[in-house]
Amino acid sequence: MSNTQIRVAIDVGCDHHRVAVGLSNDKMLDEFDITHNADGFQNFFNRLEQLQTRYRLPVAVAMEGYNGYARPLDGQIRQHGYKLYSVNNLKLARYKEVFPAPAKTDAIDARKILELFQLADSLPLAKDVLQEVVDTPIENDKLKRLTRRRRQLVGERVRVVNRIQSDLQAVCPGLLTITHDVANRWFLNFLICRDELPKLAKINRVGLLEIPAVGRIYAAKIKAWQPNAQFAPDVEWVGEMIIQDAKRILSLGTDIKILDKKIAEIALNSNLAQTIGSIPGFGKTSMAELAGEIGNVERFDSEAGLAMYLGMAALDNSSGKKTGTKTPRQVNTRAKAAMMTAVARHIPCVPQSRSYYDKKRAEGKKHNQAIRSLGRHLVRVIWAMLKHGRTYEIRCDI
Repeated sequence: MSNTQIRVAIDVGCDHHRVAVGLSNDKMLDEFDITHNADGFQNFFNRLEQLQTRYRLPVAVAMEGYNGYARPLDGQIRQHGYKLYSVNNLKLARYKEVFPAPAKTDAIDARKILELFQLADSLPLAKDVLQEVVDTPIENDKLKRLTRRRRQLVGERVRVVNRIQSDLQAVCPGLLTITHDVANRWFLNFLICRDELPKLAKINRVGLLEIPAVGRIYAAKIKAWQPNAQFAPDVEWVGEMIIQDAKRILSLGTDIKILDKKIAEIALNSNLAQTIGSIPGFGKTSMAELAGEIGNVERFDSEAGLAMYLGMAALDNSSGKKTGTKTPRQVNTRAKAAMMTAVARHIPCVPQSRSYYDKKRAEGKKHNQAIRSLGRHLVRVIWAMLKHGRTYEIRCDI
C-alpha cells in the first residue's frame, strides 16, 4: 500500500453507509453518510473525485461486507479504478477490543477502519485486517453465484424432505415402508397423483402403471401396502401439506438439475475448475464450488493462506505443557464443505492417498481429522499445479 493515497473507509449498513476519508499521514479529510441507492453512490464518487482533483492522489477504499450488503457499490468502486480492500471483520473486532472506542456508532466504526488503514504500512496486525480485492475471471464469478444458489436449493430440499417424512410417519404409518428414500421420484409422483392421500389406497394396478417412474416392481410394492393402509384423522388437512411438499421436492430437483447443467458448461471455461477437477475424486460440483470460492489464487500470498481459507489448516493452540490445535474462524465454510467432500471421494481413487488416510486413522485420528490432514497435502498439490500450469498425475512406484 502506498504512503501517498487518499484512503477511504466504509462502514457498511443495510440502507446507509458511513464513509470516512483521510490521507496516509493521518489527516482526516471528510466524513459523511450515503444511502444505498444510485443517488447515494453518485454522491460518494462525486466527493471522492473532488478530493482527487484537489490532492492529485490515487484512491484506495477499505470496506466491510465485500460481496454482501456492499454490493453493488464494491463493483462500482473497482470500475472507477480505485483499489479495493476487504476488511476482515473478525480481526477488526479483535482490534477494537485491544484499542476500544468510547462508544459504538457507525461513525466511530468508520474511523476505526480508517485508523487501521492508515496503520497498515507499519503495523502487521493492521495489515492482516485488509485484503486487496483482485480481479477474478468472470467464469469463476459465475460459478460462485451458481454454486451458492445450488447449495441453498439442496439445503431447502433436505429440509422439505425431512418435513414430509415426519408428516407421513404421523398421518400414514406404513406408507414409508414401501420406499427406502422418500425423495425417490416415483414415490413423489405417487403422492401427488391424487388430490387426497386416502385415495392412494384405491388406485388399481393400471392406474399405478400410468404414474411416471412407477413400473411393475414399485406398483407391486404399492399394491402390497394398499390392503393395510391406515390414515390418521388429521390426514384431511395434513395430507394437503404433504402433497404440496412433494411437488416442491420435485420442483427443486428440476431446478438443481438445470443449475448442474449450467455449472458444468461454465466450468469448462474455467482454468481453475479444470485444474482442480483433474484430481481424481474431485467431481463436477466440488471443483466448481472450489473454483468459485477461490476465484483467483493470486489472492493468497502462500499455499498456507489458501489452506487456511479452505479450512484444511489448524492453528496452534498450545499453552505451557498443553499442546493442541484449534480450527481458525476465518474459513470459507462453503469451500471447506466442498473440499471435505472431494477429499473423501478422492481417497479410494489413489492408493497413496488411501495409505496416508489409513496411517492417520491408525495414529488415532478421527475420520474428519484424517480427511483434513490429507486435504492439507492436496492444497499443496493444488497450489503447485496452479503455479506451474499442470494437471494432476498419479505416479506409479516402479
